[in-house]
Amino acid sequence: MNPPGFDSLTDRIGNTPLMRLNHASDETRCEILGKAEFMNPGGSIKDRAALGIVRDAERRGRLKPGGIVVEGTAGNTGIGLAVVGNSLGYETVIVMPDNQSKDKIDTLKSYGADVRLVPAVPLKDPNHFIHQSERLAEELNETSPNGAVWANQFNNTANRAFHAETTGPEIWEQTQGSVDAFICSVGTGGTLAGVARALKARRPDITIGLADPTGSALYNYYKNGELKVEGTSISEGIGNSRITDNLEGTPIDVPYQIPDEESVPLVYDMIRREGLSLGASSGVNVAGAIRLARELGPGHVIVTLLCDSAMRYRQRLFNREFLAERGLELPDWLSLDD
Repeated sequence: MNPPGFDSLTDRIGNTPLMRLNHASDETRCEILGKAEFMNPGGSIKDRAALGIVRDAERRGRLKPGGIVVEGTAGNTGIGLAVVGNSLGYETVIVMPDNQSKDKIDTLKSYGADVRLVPAVPLKDPNHFIHQSERLAEELNETSPNGAVWANQFNNTANRAFHAETTGPEIWEQTQGSVDAFICSVGTGGTLAGVARALKARRPDITIGLADPTGSALYNYYKNGELKVEGTSISEGIGNSRITDNLEGTPIDVPYQIPDEESVPLVYDMIRREGLSLGASSGVNVAGAIRLARELGPGHVIVTLLCDSAMRYRQRLFNREFLAERGLELPDWLSLDD
């Protein structure tokens, strides 16, 4: 137990600020607010899912002192689990597709996580990183002295529940109940599902939006009732080709499909106009918020998420050659070495 007046690291997960995005707000004549999840201790919104999953496993007696947390992840959840695990005395083993950014891989390793890189294959393949992580957790639970638990972020609804308990109520309180709409992208579905449930419980007519990158099937599912993938995206950690247990039953009113040509320029725009250096998923989220603001009309309060830092994606977002191959441009005012 902490001495009175002093917090531990896990106490500082959540309660992130809500920031006005001035340019987007002025342009749409709405209040577009971004919840600064990049200010969590591990640098992303996935700290919340990590803490919710770990605390739930503790309560259920599945995670014992000195145990191991195993997860298959594209990066940020792994970082969140490593941060939470180190703080609470657990080891972390991460199974990760080998096509993710080196920046995130290096960050995971710098926290002492045991990172197992595996080839990127479709989910239906038994060697998909998620399936491998489940098998590894079972193996380690049998062979390790203190056992192991599989985090299972996509289908473990402790993820969704933690956002319903924390992120959603924070947004309601920070806007003093004036929020008209919430929109964000989906990876596991935990964030959108939890926030949507919390806000709909307080205001049933609030608008819930999905901002989905190309390369994901979710836009077509919520728009046309079919899981259909179209295009590709440079964004990492968002988009899905299935309805996870976390996302199941989420009340989504408005889906948008956001191409890189729309979202990536917003990443650079926020650097220059707002002083915010954010990853590609935040560009997708803000693009969705702008679209929703234009659809709802002036005078509305719209909240989205600012998920993580652009510095986790330097080899993509600031690589002129990589971008050019995908029909994207790095602004001339960004004076980086080619």
